[in-house]
Amino acid sequence: MIAIFETLTLDTGPDEDAVAAPAKVRRDDKAMLRAAAAVTRDLNVPSARIYWTDFLTSAAIGYGGLLLAAVTPDTLIMLAAGMVSILALFRAGSFIHELTHIKKGELGGFKLGWNLIVGVPLLIPSFLYEGIHNLHHAKIRYGTIEDPEYLPLALMKPWTLPLFLLAAALAPLALLLRFAVLAPLSLLSVPLRKLVVERYSGLQINPHFRRKPAEGELARQWRWQETAASLWAIAVIVIVVSAVVPLQAVLAFLGITSGTMLLNQTRTLVAHLWENEGEPLSVTEQFLDSVNVPPPGPSAELWAPVGLRYHALHHLLPGLPYHALPTAHRRLKDKLGEDSVYHGANYGGLFTLVGRLAVNSWRGGKS
Repeated sequence: MIAIFETLTLDTGPDEDAVAAPAKVRRDDKAMLRAAAAVTRDLNVPSARIYWTDFLTSAAIGYGGLLLAAVTPDTLIMLAAGMVSILALFRAGSFIHELTHIKKGELGGFKLGWNLIVGVPLLIPSFLYEGIHNLHHAKIRYGTIEDPEYLPLALMKPWTLPLFLLAAALAPLALLLRFAVLAPLSLLSVPLRKLVVERYSGLQINPHFRRKPAEGELARQWRWQETAASLWAIAVIVIVVSAVVPLQAVLAFLGITSGTMLLNQTRTLVAHLWENEGEPLSVTEQFLDSVNVPPPGPSAELWAPVGLRYHALHHLLPGLPYHALPTAHRRLKDKLGEDSVYHGANYGGLFTLVGRLAVNSWRGGKS
């Protein structure tokens, strides 16, 4: 979220009755780290065929569902098409996570294609994530006040969680405001530009985080992406105000984009255990504070697509392409014994994880 969550009061005082978390490791499990590196040496090259096919198919289904929801007179068909569109556009949008890990020269043109097809139209250009997400993976930053993607949600007030989700549902309107109004006005005011860059230019959830101006290639990418997104946002507002398109189409667009943001925020709720109080963690501790939801449950592919169901494994091997994560998980599961720390990051499903977080938040943050 683009700092839309910044109004929360961050009372992170824990309660002794909070649901027990895995014991702190403090030292890295060297056997697990060595095994992870050894069994994945042949999996590090991303497949352009898989990336493009998956992304373009998801985008086509998503926009097809959006179009059907925008024009059909049948309410049931509209709702069904909207749900399909939300799931497909969420999957297509989730490739923004892969963009931050693709090395320069790999998958030539994929970043440009993603931004033109999904990033700019949905007002989530990749500069909002590039230069942000890599800080979340920095060993000395993860889970600290300098991590833009971390809040100790399990230790915060119980009302934090519904507000966290409400902020996501309102995100499309916030993005319209950011690109159609704040971005153009910030060109006329240095203080406003500083505010926009620091607090409204990142898909972040930590309200204490302040972004620094981009440099080099990222700065050039930022300029064209922000310009394109601003022109599109202004066009959307003009179209709505002038009633060029039917109201149903406008509501379908807003409802579906809001749905994708809400689904992503729900997925974010269970990407980690959110139980760190701000101290630096070892790689193993970071791994255990993160979540895998491996098969056999098939539903995780819908709410945690593009490898996000293996989020703990991703923190262990952040450079591994998403399509290699299932193979890496199977190999590690077979190689490591039942007593390995690796199995401590595997969980059963969405509702189990949401329930755990809600209980921890109620017991740990209610006082």
